[in-house]
Amino acid sequence: MKNLFTMCFLLLAFSANAQEEVLKSLDEKSGFYTDVSQQIWEYAELGYLETKSTALLQKTLSDAGFEVKAGVAGIPTAFVAEYGSGKPVIGIMAEFDALPGVSQKAVPFREPVVEGGSGHACGHHLFGTASVAAGIAAMEWMKENNIQGTIRVYGTPAEEGGGGKVYMAKSGIMDDVDAMLHWHPSSSNNAGANSSLANISTKFRFYGEASHAAAAPDRGRSALDGVEAMNFMVNLLREHVPQETRMHYVITRGGEAPNVVPAFAESYHYVRHPDAMKVKEIFTKLVDAAEGAAQGTQTTMEYEIINGVYNLLPNETLASVMHKNLEKVGGVEYSQEETEFAEEIIKTYPPGVIVSPQDATKIAPFEVNEKGSGGSTDVGDVSWLVPTAGLGTATWVPGTSAHTWQAVAAGGTSIGKKGMMVAAKTLTLTAIDILKDPSIAQKAKVELDERRGPGFKYEALTGERSAPLDYRK
Repeated sequence: MKNLFTMCFLLLAFSANAQEEVLKSLDEKSGFYTDVSQQIWEYAELGYLETKSTALLQKTLSDAGFEVKAGVAGIPTAFVAEYGSGKPVIGIMAEFDALPGVSQKAVPFREPVVEGGSGHACGHHLFGTASVAAGIAAMEWMKENNIQGTIRVYGTPAEEGGGGKVYMAKSGIMDDVDAMLHWHPSSSNNAGANSSLANISTKFRFYGEASHAAAAPDRGRSALDGVEAMNFMVNLLREHVPQETRMHYVITRGGEAPNVVPAFAESYHYVRHPDAMKVKEIFTKLVDAAEGAAQGTQTTMEYEIINGVYNLLPNETLASVMHKNLEKVGGVEYSQEETEFAEEIIKTYPPGVIVSPQDATKIAPFEVNEKGSGGSTDVGDVSWLVPTAGLGTATWVPGTSAHTWQAVAAGGTSIGKKGMMVAAKTLTLTAIDILKDPSIAQKAKVELDERRGPGFKYEALTGERSAPLDYRK
């Protein structure tokens, strides 16, 4: 019995020492990964146009010893980087697209780098870099310890409305993954088993007849009238959909001149709900509204589904491992200079938002949330196909909302980079845990099957279309 206790103690001590070595290695390389993320922050490339960003991440992985396949799933900026062989297969997803119209310098007041330009308001420059760092750290641990298994880093473009992961999932390149890991920049640290909102996004295009709006209005048929009539009916529809529904739109084309009856107009709609099947039902009501608007304005209409994503399917088995490792790594500690920056950012929030820079150190309690809220993500589709878990880390000042200039600003500072390394360390430790104990992935697969229910068959909400590579052009 004494020998057994001694052996257990030595194994635990070895495990703890190995973890410390992995974390130390990531700390030593934090400057390198900071430079990578900063470069992508400056590129600020939009969805499916991230040629420089993907090239940098691919080179980083290739230089480290990964075999990289570029242009997968028919998407030029998508890639899969792989090391090892056999089971378990652990995937780590990496995003790197920016958002339009939120260009911002790394300062605590509104100042664009380029007026109207793009910016990393969702922190995907940090996302992609941390995932690459985790993949490399896990690979190095496998090499040093002669561990069997496969690590894959999936370069997933155009999360912001382009649904890159949907098309990658549809292509089958994730089918043999035993555990898929991801993370996302945030204003807090959280690794619960959470869901999200399913979403269908669509462009409705109306076609009329151009004419002189004053001299011959009777000859015209206004495509803009069609768009406005549809949008009016969609707004009335809000009273008659489930209360968890979210619908929003912009008019992307409304005509060229007031004295010309618009021959073409377009509006871009999102409809969201915690249940993917409910989204499909509500979407048909939007199509009905568009068809009625076309009939009433004597125009014609066509629509194109740009993106469609499932709600995230929580996996408590994987998420609990992720949470344990996040607690081990800890939150984000600010320097005095970072605290002062954060305090200035907090002053720009709306009244009633009460937060402190010290909140970045906190780890949220572990929770299981099966009903989605907030935003949508194409990680959702992946989570219905393979066991998936993620986390968020405080890369932004506490209280910051995503898709804001404040998020861009913090993401370009050491605050964002510190949060990025918290994510990289947590992902690495989680991957190592699964490699050491493949039964974790097996239990996660059992949970996935139970949550999906009998007879589940994946059908993408995007239908048969290919990736909308030009949606940002």
